[in-house]
Amino acid sequence: MAALTDKFARPITDLRIAITDHCNYKCVYCRTGNDGALYSDLPFADYLRMARVFAGLGIKKVRLTGGEPLLRKGVVEFVRNLAQLRSADGEPLELALTTNGHLLAEMAQPLKDAGLKRVTVSMDAVDPDRFARITRVPNGYDRVRAGIRAAKRAGLEPVKINCVLLRGFNEDQVVPFGMFAREEDVVLRFIEFMPLEEDRVWSPDVVVTLDEILKRMAEYRPLVEIPHQRSETARRYRFDDGAGEIGIIAPVSHPFCGQCSRIRLTSDGKIRTCLFSVWDHDLYAQMRRGASDSELEDFIRNVVLRKEERHHIGEADFVPASRTMVHIGG
Repeated sequence: MAALTDKFARPITDLRIAITDHCNYKCVYCRTGNDGALYSDLPFADYLRMARVFAGLGIKKVRLTGGEPLLRKGVVEFVRNLAQLRSADGEPLELALTTNGHLLAEMAQPLKDAGLKRVTVSMDAVDPDRFARITRVPNGYDRVRAGIRAAKRAGLEPVKINCVLLRGFNEDQVVPFGMFAREEDVVLRFIEFMPLEEDRVWSPDVVVTLDEILKRMAEYRPLVEIPHQRSETARRYRFDDGAGEIGIIAPVSHPFCGQCSRIRLTSDGKIRTCLFSVWDHDLYAQMRRGASDSELEDFIRNVVLRKEERHHIGEADFVPASRTMVHIGG
């Protein structure tokens, strides 16, 4: 069977599945309003069928997202079922999960035992008070740090930490995060702020760019760039003494669309070919109509052929995505 490829000859090998639209945090850069969940969750059996069809088309990596995926009862068993799937080449899928970490301490080992390989924790400050102001949840910092350590003990490594930086809000956390990464032996990822928040208040002035992050971190310790795969979103660096890795995901100042290998499923079963898509493609509707696996494969292939060449952040013709980040899945 031919590999899943878009019209720009990019192989599509990574699938992200949002298994819930619900979240127990209200991070100010993401859920700037108070609307809560807007879209339904599907039964795990439906996500599993979708994942199986995608795997048969050549998907090799599956990442579970939300909302907050650990809120879903049954997520461990779902991971166990995903671990039984095989890609088109007969290999097991590489299973990962992105979480805010609040519930991770209790679930890290069961997830590992079920077949999860890696975990990424979203965390935007290493100061407890600042963390509470960002998440609008009291006493969350200690729980998240405990979750990170539990993930390391369980072997869900490398444990990655994603930090979104906003000017005037948490850009002073660059060096403290560098120290945290070295102390906790985790891989740090800084992410440039993108126009995906609920209240649509994004402006270029708020973005802390890759070049600025590197300059700030170099004031702490020199960094050395390390090789990365073409499809990786992050530019990767190590500190000069070899202790600690950081990456910078810079979709605003250094777009990487030309090597994009990703496709997304929303919690209500719609395919999104780009974070900034202005339309969805309803895979779940095809299932409700009784489509066979073969018909689902044809639908997916046709959708992938419509994958956008790139985003248009900061350009005059930029049109905001039809969903905000919390309702797409990270």
